[in-house]
Parts: sequence; structure tokens; C-alpha cells
Amino acid sequence: MSSSPSLIPPYSANPPTKVLVTGFEPFENEPANASWQAAQLLAERSLPGLDLTAVELSCVFGTALTELRAALTATSPDLVLCLGQAGGRPDLTVERVALNVDDARIPDNAGNQPVDEPIVPTGPAAYFSTLPVKACVAASREAGIPASVSQTAGTFVCNHVFYGLAHLIATELPGTRGGFVHTPCTPSLATAHTPARPSMSAHDMATGLAAMLTTAAHTTTDLRETGGATH
Repeated sequence: MSSSPSLIPPYSANPPTKVLVTGFEPFENEPANASWQAAQLLAERSLPGLDLTAVELSCVFGTALTELRAALTATSPDLVLCLGQAGGRPDLTVERVALNVDDARIPDNAGNQPVDEPIVPTGPAAYFSTLPVKACVAASREAGIPASVSQTAGTFVCNHVFYGLAHLIATELPGTRGGFVHTPCTPSLATAHTPARPSMSAHDMATGLAAMLTTAAHTTTDLRETGGATH
């Protein structure tokens, strides 16, 4: 007896969410940058439903945005998570707001030191992250990795990239969501300073960031809970 054709359609999984993760090259005479170390480890992980690509950006005003645009064109991501190192912070800090200003305390890696210059002269004063920042913080904490909301990404190249990404999303990439997270130093970087800075292993950073990305891929609605600041 010949078998009848199956009435059950073949299984078809949803395509994976494409994710672009960026970190920075070392700056200010550091031997490494924790953000890039974490980005590399994150991209090596197998996260269900996510297709990750990691790209290293130059710590140079202007150049970093050119590199970011090229990476966006090459990968066409659904989600973008840009990372930067913030040496004095003890946890993963999810940035809420990108400001339209470059005001460099120190020169970048090409010797540029802009003061009170707009990133996009015709752009708005600020953009909010399009990632669910508080939900990302909660996800990292649930994974056992300290995290918090930050209200400012500074005015150096990290904020430059965050604002540039947000402007591209608002003007050219409406189907893409993205944001910025600052990492602490790794222990080896932290102990090179006197006094030593707060630190976290790159492995733990990757664990917290993986939880954030998994959450961001499945929700666009943020949690309504405390995440503000008094100063």
C-alpha cells in the first residue's frame, strides 16, 4: 500500500535575529579594551535564535562612525549593541540617552580633541535607546551579572558612536533597533591602575550581555520600574 502524503507541513523555524555587536580598540595607552574582549567572547557563544557578528571600531571621532556604517551595510542587523569601556564603573551599564555633542577630555587615538561640537549639526539634541534598557538590566541581573541603567554615555567616542547609531536608525534604518552598554575594566586592566579600578571578567560580561540580547530580541516593551538617578 502506498503511503499517503503527509498533511503536516514541513517544519519551518523563524529566521534568526541578526545581531551586530561592536567594541572598541584600546585607547589612552591601555594594552586592551574590555569592550572588544567581551564582544569577541559574546560572538563565540551559541545563542538560540540569534546570529551574532562582532566588529571592532577605532577609538577615533568620525572614523568609528564610518566603520559602524560599513558594518551595518555588511550585516543588515535587526539588533545592534555597541559596547565601550568605562573604567570607573563596577557593572554593566545600559545607556538610556545619546547626546548630540563631542566634548573630549582627552585626545582620541588620532589626536583629535573636539570641544562642544555637534555630532550631527542638523540632528536633535538627543536620542533615546531603542532597546528595552530596564528589561536588559533585569535580564543581566537574573543571569547573576551586576547591571544598572546609566543616564549618560559621556561625551567621548562612546557617545559619538551611540548617537551616530541612533541617528542612522532614526533616519535610514527604521527596521533596526540598537543601543549602547558600557563595560567595566577586566581585572588585568583594573589592577594596572593605582588605586585599582572596579573590574569584571570578560566572561561574566559576555554572560550578562547575552542575557540582554536574548531579552531585547524578544521584547520591545520596557519594564516600568525604578531606574532613575538623583544626580
